Amino acid sequence: MMVQRSFLFVPGDSERKLAKAESAGADALVLDLEDSVPASRLESARSMVLDYLKSHPARERLRLWVRINPLATPKALPDLAAIVGGAPDGILLPKVRSSADVGLLSNYLDALETREGIARGSIRILVVATETAEGMFTLGGYAGCSPRLFGLTWGAEDLSAALGASTNRDESGELDFTYRMARSLCLLGAVAAGVEPIDTTSTDIRDMDSVRHESEAARRAGFTGKIAIHPDQVPVINAAFTPSSEEIAYAKRVVEAFSGGAGTVALDGRMLDMPHLKQAERVLAMAGAAQKHG
Repeated sequence: MMVQRSFLFVPGDSERKLAKAESAGADALVLDLEDSVPASRLESARSMVLDYLKSHPARERLRLWVRINPLATPKALPDLAAIVGGAPDGILLPKVRSSADVGLLSNYLDALETREGIARGSIRILVVATETAEGMFTLGGYAGCSPRLFGLTWGAEDLSAALGASTNRDESGELDFTYRMARSLCLLGAVAAGVEPIDTTSTDIRDMDSVRHESEAARRAGFTGKIAIHPDQVPVINAAFTPSSEEIAYAKRVVEAFSGGAGTVALDGRMLDMPHLKQAERVLAMAGAAQKHG
């Protein structure tokens, strides 16, 4: 289980923000070449991202991802050609239409890894799977599409723009049904594919209570991490996706109870079966990942 609790977006054309992001405590940085970079600065952003990747070869504590432009645009392949030499840990692929996009990106990466002398298959893929109307109908189709696939994440902002909606919120201020459905289908699609479900951003960078609420709700639902758009959000997200000492202690007891090979066991007056063991193992994997990242 390759858990990464927090993914912090950083504009790829800002040396100041790139330097500041290192100390935010995120498990992964997403060096952005898409929405946060003006077209006039894309070339310089590609060079800056490559330099940053090359100057940070040690990735045990902090993973480095790159968000490229959508494959449907002429910017995507030049993005990849410019930055793969820095051996990013992964590519965040936006506005995905189906698993065919993952296959195409994987083919590009095969060629570019070979060109750069990088181990084939080492660069993973995280898909933003709900930003197009077409993508919403293909969320169950990612199983087996590529061994590079790390996870699926979702988003409400680009989807509402694609739909021509004036807002993605209802009268109470909560996400409207279409966007709550996108969240649920993303979670289900990731689990069906056997990859990580990653929750989307919290857009209000001043309201840490909202970030905490969304992060805790996401973890309860089954998401294993969340994307941040501001460094202040990172500690809140990390805390929400780090099991408590009580959770860890109980999970260890569950695993120990099943150590004899039984399919069902009794613990604290409750009957437990395989789903309980699987959840306990997941808690311990998350705890191990949190300890690794610090």
